Amino acid sequence: MRKIVSMMLIMVLMMSLAVGCGPKPTAVENPGGQENGADTKPQETYTWRFAHEEIDGSVQDLYVKKFKEIIEKKSDGRINIEIYPVGQIGDATQQCELLQNGGIEFGIVSPGNTGTIVPENQLFSLHFLFTDDMDKNAEIFKTSKALNEMLSNKYLEKNIKVLAYWTEGAMQWTSGKPVNTPAQWKGFKMRTMPSPMIVAAYEAYGANPTPVPYMEVYSGLQLNMIEGQENPLFAIEEMKFYEVQKNLTLANSNLYVTTTAVNPDFFNSLPKDIQDMILETVDEIRDYSFEIQADLNGKALDKIKEKSEISIVELTAEEREAFREASKTAYDKYVKMVGPHSKEILDTLIAEVKAIESK
Repeated sequence: MRKIVSMMLIMVLMMSLAVGCGPKPTAVENPGGQENGADTKPQETYTWRFAHEEIDGSVQDLYVKKFKEIIEKKSDGRINIEIYPVGQIGDATQQCELLQNGGIEFGIVSPGNTGTIVPENQLFSLHFLFTDDMDKNAEIFKTSKALNEMLSNKYLEKNIKVLAYWTEGAMQWTSGKPVNTPAQWKGFKMRTMPSPMIVAAYEAYGANPTPVPYMEVYSGLQLNMIEGQENPLFAIEEMKFYEVQKNLTLANSNLYVTTTAVNPDFFNSLPKDIQDMILETVDEIRDYSFEIQADLNGKALDKIKEKSEISIVELTAEEREAFREASKTAYDKYVKMVGPHSKEILDTLIAEVKAIESK
């Protein structure tokens, strides 16, 4: 019954999106014309819909706006991008389903919201998997065979074409009590996204993970329905989670990884020059994604310090090692949960990270 209701909602959203806009190209006269009065060759124009999972002014929002700016300029007005922040056409999971079904053309698709759709992507929820050096992480996302081939093929099987992997920054913890040792997590009601692996990552510390929609986290913390949450600093600041929490732990436990994705049927239907334009644009803004997360997260920490008296603690090397050791059971659970093929992806990525770290 739940699946039927979900499909009905997607159909309603797709019908509403179809009114007045759509991905279908329209033939128009070349705006430049011909000086000698000769017939002009019609050009196709496109209107594409790009949904993301966050609010206006967030990392994802700035990223999508930059994509819109560049590709509209590259196309000389032939392409128009309509941006839909989270909530306008459903929550993050519904946006992903719309992407799969062709209701939208582009989307920012995060593993935390799609763990049941592409189980293999849950390796991003494992703690202490990547380096603390963002330049090296950028190289990993761009060159990794484990990600750009092995994992991307798993997305493609679910009718999602990944154009790029990138990060919104390291995950930090807010809580009503200190949580800087694994022992302090016993029974702790930690808000998570609806991802089996994120749940498993915190179960490894003895916590009680509690999935809650993003827009309900503030009230959940305020009403003590949940005791803590994880997010990059920019999200903690913009959603004002610091107002209803006593502690901010700079854990850098894992990276908030997301993807720029496109509906593959739509992408394959485009002329090659337009496909190349999309791929070039995505490649151009790889560095920009890292710049905006660094800028927003740095400014967010300053604002949190100015606006609140929340206790800010950074994990010591000994504390990080204790969490690292405790988190290893989640690695085994990932392989057991997803299947033997996931071990190849994970082992390949771990080897790639070690190789880049050693440079």
